[in-house]
Amino acid sequence: MRKRERGTVLGVDIGTSSSKGVLVDQDGTVLATAVRPHTVSRPRPGHVELDARVWWDEFASLARELTGSGSAVTAVGVSGMGPCVALTDEADTPLHPAILYGVDTRATEQIARLEAELGREAVLERCGSLLSTQAVGPKIAWLAEHAPEVIARARRLYMPSSYLVRRLTGAYVLDHHSASQSVPLYDSVAQEWYAPWARHIAPWIELPKLGWPGDIAGRLTAEAAATTGLPAGVPVVTGTIDAWSEALSVGAQRTGDLMLMYGSTMFLINTVTERLLVPQLWSTVGALPGTRNLAGGMATSGVITDWLRELFGAPEHTELLAEAEAAGPGAKGLLMLPYFAGERTPVADPDARGMIAGLTVEHTRGDLYRAALEATAFGVRHNAEAMRAAGADVHRVVAVGGGTRGGLWTRIVSDVTGLEQEIRTVTLGASYGAALLAAQAVGDADIDAWNPVREQVTPDARLRPRYDDLYDLYLRLYPATRDIGHALARQQRDIAASRARAPASAAQSLISVQAWTHLA
Repeated sequence: MRKRERGTVLGVDIGTSSSKGVLVDQDGTVLATAVRPHTVSRPRPGHVELDARVWWDEFASLARELTGSGSAVTAVGVSGMGPCVALTDEADTPLHPAILYGVDTRATEQIARLEAELGREAVLERCGSLLSTQAVGPKIAWLAEHAPEVIARARRLYMPSSYLVRRLTGAYVLDHHSASQSVPLYDSVAQEWYAPWARHIAPWIELPKLGWPGDIAGRLTAEAAATTGLPAGVPVVTGTIDAWSEALSVGAQRTGDLMLMYGSTMFLINTVTERLLVPQLWSTVGALPGTRNLAGGMATSGVITDWLRELFGAPEHTELLAEAEAAGPGAKGLLMLPYFAGERTPVADPDARGMIAGLTVEHTRGDLYRAALEATAFGVRHNAEAMRAAGADVHRVVAVGGGTRGGLWTRIVSDVTGLEQEIRTVTLGASYGAALLAAQAVGDADIDAWNPVREQVTPDARLRPRYDDLYDLYLRLYPATRDIGHALARQQRDIAASRARAPASAAQSLISVQAWTHLA
């Protein structure tokens, strides 16, 4: 009880498959956790959405559960998946399901058009990253073309963290890091919105004020207090995108640090001394003032193992991990490309498709599960090598996320990459990082004291020759099958269109949007 009297902080993260909350004492001790699973919508191939109202409902539910015993919450931290595009009207009513980050690949035509209009090299130089499925601008342009009713009413742009801050405090603010992923709306050199390109793409949107993730954005309003059960007046920090909050949660923010986030997708964040511009990766503003990052992201990782598990009849993950362990390195001659939702970095191909090579009737579900784990490890190696080729220093790797439990996945990644990984005591990830930012906003909180190192995952040098050979085949498999994957992606879109009740058109999109907004 004494710890609760000293005050606690609340951290909430809105993720792709769930929202997670954590109540933390001032010394970093986790007092309680809670989860709210949700499912994204995939109305068409390449479309991945989530109703933004879910973000607030789940935050409020988590807050009530975690603080229902009367905990003396002194600050609130938030984070969420991103970059996302959630447009609202002047009353902050969502007008369309939020379009998610790089897993949503709908805006390929808009990427090409904006690149031609603005200039590929000009975008890279000003923004630090090329236009891609990760970028905010093309997604807004897609809505302008396909959902004119949304655009006619749209006035504000939100991501999960900024939407929660708005509902909690009334402040309309976005952190610099999230803004730096809002290509091409943000100038990463000047670290401010770039008005000419913002007016070109979205002149009707009032862009949010900019702050840093650890800044106090505002204080909890009486209305928000009544909904959440939190005390009115407590400070709320600005927050940031989940992967960057994950990096903070394990202390991966020093130069040369590489964070590996094991989750539904795999994310990599390397802290660098200067802005490194490389088309295959993302150069961003860091979560802390004065820092820069070189980042990469795989569109699917844990999503693949979850998909396989469902195909296998939903056995326990521990059972599948044991079978994958028994399969041994190389999965008895199987090789998988993990491009099951296109791929973000370093291939930047939204029409890439997953491939499984070497299948025979003798292969088992354990072999397939092992091949999926190894595929994500090959993807990590591909990204890490691209970072080093760009001039980044990778000398300390810190792993975080649900995939660090169980041991096999992290061991495979170390064996494939040759990188030792550090695993901290608390691997909750983004919600814990959000709590850390909240604690630092109102007092002293040192991540090394909060979250000490628990174990080191060391690569097995005996397996390196085997994995080097497989990695060479992995690098050759994508270019060898790229044209086939693209042809199949086109077929998938054609099949989806033919199954639709009416042709996909701007008029049909307008009807769908109007129907959705009537529910608001």
